[in-house]
Amino acid sequence: MIPTWRVGLCCLVLVCMVSCLTSCRSLLTRDDHAVYRTPPERLQEIETVRLDQLSQSEPVSVEEAAADATARAVTIEEPPESIELNLAEVRAAALANNLDLEVELVNPSLAKEIVAEEEARFEPLFFGSAEWSRLDMDSTILDVPGHRSRLSSFDAGVQIPLRTGGSVTVELPFSRFDDQTPPTGTSGNDSNIIDPVYRAGLKFSISQPLLRNAGIRANTHAIRVAKYQRDVADAQTKLEAIRILANADRAYWLLYAARRELDVRQKQYDLARQQLEEARQLVAAGAAPKIEIMRAESGLARRLEAIIIADTSVRRSERDLKRIMNRPSLPMESRTAILPDTNPNPVGLDLDADALADYAVANRMEMLELELQLAIDASTVDFERNATLPLVMLDYAYTANGLGDSYNDAFRESGSVSFTDYSIGLTAEIPIGNREAKARLRHAMLQRVQRLATRDRRELAIRQEVYDALDQLAQNWQRILAAGQEVILAHKTWEAERRQFEVGLRTSTEVLEAAARLAAAQSREIRALASYEISQVDIAFATGTLLGQDRVIWTPRDLP
Repeated sequence: MIPTWRVGLCCLVLVCMVSCLTSCRSLLTRDDHAVYRTPPERLQEIETVRLDQLSQSEPVSVEEAAADATARAVTIEEPPESIELNLAEVRAAALANNLDLEVELVNPSLAKEIVAEEEARFEPLFFGSAEWSRLDMDSTILDVPGHRSRLSSFDAGVQIPLRTGGSVTVELPFSRFDDQTPPTGTSGNDSNIIDPVYRAGLKFSISQPLLRNAGIRANTHAIRVAKYQRDVADAQTKLEAIRILANADRAYWLLYAARRELDVRQKQYDLARQQLEEARQLVAAGAAPKIEIMRAESGLARRLEAIIIADTSVRRSERDLKRIMNRPSLPMESRTAILPDTNPNPVGLDLDADALADYAVANRMEMLELELQLAIDASTVDFERNATLPLVMLDYAYTANGLGDSYNDAFRESGSVSFTDYSIGLTAEIPIGNREAKARLRHAMLQRVQRLATRDRRELAIRQEVYDALDQLAQNWQRILAAGQEVILAHKTWEAERRQFEVGLRTSTEVLEAAARLAAAQSREIRALASYEISQVDIAFATGTLLGQDRVIWTPRDLP
């Protein structure tokens, strides 16, 4: 019979444990994220803004500004300083400082570490354990004298994963057993300690799957996929570098066109102002009516909007180029003007469209990425096909045992291999139906079929991109020739109209219209030149290359 005081003690301990768990419930279930919760008003309230209150000067109405609008509009604020940059300097700055590229350069290092993680699965593992236990059986429970024993067991070894799917384990277990049993009729404190028993052994075991998860190819699938993904990351980084450099080239030529356009508009304004002065002189001499002054003033006012738009376009183009370069000495918000130092050099080209398209298909990183993805799909299909097999495990263990009065005796006896154990076993698991594994296999096969169709579609898209870029290049070449002829003829027409005005045969309006046609022709020529250079950039991008003679070699970003 169990003593009453022991039952009461057990109940008291149980009550204390329940109380502790109840008091700690809030700590176990507390949501730590609630501490960092965003205030609801910040997420739900939409604030308003009054731009007139943010103005650095007193807002003015249209009527108040109309009096001096002309004088203020034509005053283009000169930048405090300017810098001349050629195309090679722009590319170098983009490669060194572009933030988008900086982000992409980390991806290859990340993929490299994933490969290292997968390869580390086959590293040997050292393990060890220690356990102390005590068994105390009371004679009041069992109708036998009190029995006490103590066991100290230890184990250490090495486990080696195999690329075949199995594992080899070599371990060294040893233990000490003490049997403490008090003689009959004595108290529990007067124990008779029996000499301890020491055990030791040297154990070798191997476990190897025979069907599912068996073989080097099945077990290195993750490593193989990680290496393919590393190459995919390299291909994507190279593609991003090409795209950033192509965008830098496009931004450079767009800035060139914007600056030339501003020059044209400022020259048109100067011509209109010159026309106004000539009209005033003719009216003062009585050779023309006063309406010529009004016509010239109207033409002068019409040119203000073009200057304003052209100046804004220059600022935006400069800001875009500064963002791409991201030079510390030339931040995006700086007022330093960028003066393009590389001029267009258009030449007539006769390019083989089919040869360029074939080269683009072979060289584009998108096609390489797809080939790598197809290789991943092929490996995945093999892996999932292996997963449909039954699981059959072969286990073998061999142990050399030793027993003695001390650890030295026990290890010495185990080393003599006088007492050995061995076992061999076969375990099998065969899923009934195996629908899950078969479904994963079909999914992997369908994904590969879809990827093959994607590769064919992308190849057609790349070929079309090359053909379109070549057509655009040919078109812009013809535009340059046509615009050049138009500029020559428009300039001659303007000079003729101007001479006719001097003798009173033409009005100021007709002279200004001829000047406007000259400006439009010059703008078309500028845009054609910039578009021709951008078309060459597009052809290079379509073929996965860069314009110029210098090669670009990128390196991934690693931890410092």
